[in-house]
Amino acid sequence: MKLLFTIVVVAAAVQILFMVFLSRGIRKARQPRLPFTDQRPAVSVLICARNEEHNLRKLLPLVLNQNYPRFEVVVVDDRSDDGTYDYLLDLSRQDKRLRLVRVNEVPEHVNSKKYALTLGIKAAAYDWLLLTDADCRPVSDAWIDAMSRCMTDDAQFVLGCSPYERRPGMLNRFIRFETLYTAVQYVGLAGNNLPYMGVGRNLAYRKSFFLSNKGFNGLLKLTGGDDDLWVNRHARWRNTRVCAGAECRVMSEPKTTWHDFLQQKKRHLMAGRYYRKKDKLVLGTLIASHLAVWTGGIVLLLSGFQTAWVAALLAVRSGGFTWLMARASRKLGFTCETFFVPLLDFLYLFYYLTLAPQALVAKRVKWKN
Repeated sequence: MKLLFTIVVVAAAVQILFMVFLSRGIRKARQPRLPFTDQRPAVSVLICARNEEHNLRKLLPLVLNQNYPRFEVVVVDDRSDDGTYDYLLDLSRQDKRLRLVRVNEVPEHVNSKKYALTLGIKAAAYDWLLLTDADCRPVSDAWIDAMSRCMTDDAQFVLGCSPYERRPGMLNRFIRFETLYTAVQYVGLAGNNLPYMGVGRNLAYRKSFFLSNKGFNGLLKLTGGDDDLWVNRHARWRNTRVCAGAECRVMSEPKTTWHDFLQQKKRHLMAGRYYRKKDKLVLGTLIASHLAVWTGGIVLLLSGFQTAWVAALLAVRSGGFTWLMARASRKLGFTCETFFVPLLDFLYLFYYLTLAPQALVAKRVKWKN
């Protein structure tokens, strides 16, 4: 038990150091890069969709009504069999800024999402690409303008945030918690010059950089990774900016069943197997210390060993984590019920212990049928 107690103490110390480090990174990442008076680059907004007519009817008016001088919207219709194509064709005739790319067939041994993205990127007229998904909604008509503030001459990537909508129920609370915790990690590390991933719901990069690096070459067979693995391979502190202000956000529709949510997260965790070794070491240390504090602490409490000290360690660690999540939610524009953070933090233990082993052994998870 003495050894386990030592492990818990060390894990709690590592966790507290990470909290301070990530909080510092979030603060640095939010510093503005360009004043609003500077000239903005032309932007191609890129959306891939399959059977998303319902969502596109909500999203596209919000994108086309963005207050930005020069942009286009490229929508890739990936073999839809609903009314997506007809809707897009009609809208493109009304607004010339909307460009339609249609995928009729996908080559064998190529992931359909990456194939659709590649076609859309090649069709884009402008160098800066701003990606989002059909089930997302910009929070204001200044989304493109706000993201463009980080499109400096030396930047190749701009990482944005995409919270999930707030709805009733514990599933929704956990989805928003897990998404915020992920944002804390990738924004916090990027702010400390350690970018390792982005989210395709709100991500910008240069077309010229994509093509010069042979696009998704080496990743085409993998499901997922069109956002985080692409960023992980090529984003470095010199070429990456973070846009995490209020108007930079796009809101996303959350999953409504645990099955759909866990399938989505399994795909994301699978991509983590292909991260750079340095990033796997940093993230592995963060997750291992997180799990060690809870599992080791529970065992020690149940055994009655150093109960007061263990309880104090768990309280300090939990209080620090709650502070980090509450602070990050305010700065990054997420919703977070502080009262539920300790409970959700505890549930995260079972979520990760259940899902991570499945992601390690799974061979394939579909994007869409």
